[in-house]
Amino acid sequence: MFNKKDTAPEAMPVTPATPTPPAQPQQPQKRAAGPRAAPSIISADLLVTGTLASTGDMQVDGRVEGDVHSAALVVGEKAIIQGEVIADEVTVRGRVEGSIRARKVLLCSTCHVEGNILHEAFAVEAGAFFEGNCRHSDNPTADENARRTAPFERKPAAAAPITSTASSSSSANGGAAIAAKALETSRPAGVASTTA
Repeated sequence: MFNKKDTAPEAMPVTPATPTPPAQPQQPQKRAAGPRAAPSIISADLLVTGTLASTGDMQVDGRVEGDVHSAALVVGEKAIIQGEVIADEVTVRGRVEGSIRARKVLLCSTCHVEGNILHEAFAVEAGAFFEGNCRHSDNPTADENARRTAPFERKPAAAAPITSTASSSSSANGGAAIAAKALETSRPAGVASTTA
């Protein structure tokens, strides 16, 4: 009656699989907040003349005679930069002779800065040397802010007169009197003195 061949299901015809297109190389994506790549380093025995520009972080331990533009900049203790510094974050441990424009500026105790600073956040450690003007800005790295900031002009130091004193106690009092006298002479006309 029934044959075994008749009850077996028919085999489905096999069709070749459609070849998949080759994988496209993935485009590099911008990194989200996370660890940063290693900074570009200007070593202590290197002298760079000209503008340095990087979209990443930079550490200067040598000497740069020109402008420096980077995302974050660390100026090492023995480093010297003679030019304008523009970055999101700047940490100065060495010497900068020029203006600094950055969102965050930290002047460490070992630094020596001669120039104007345009900043969003500004911190100075005890012992830091800073000669110039500093001014807050909501967007310090924008070019329009650079035009409004007067260039820093270094003025020669005036020689202080040398006076001799009879005792150490009078030198301390005399120093306070000299400081008070200097304060009175620098006060604009019409401003009363509060010292006796």
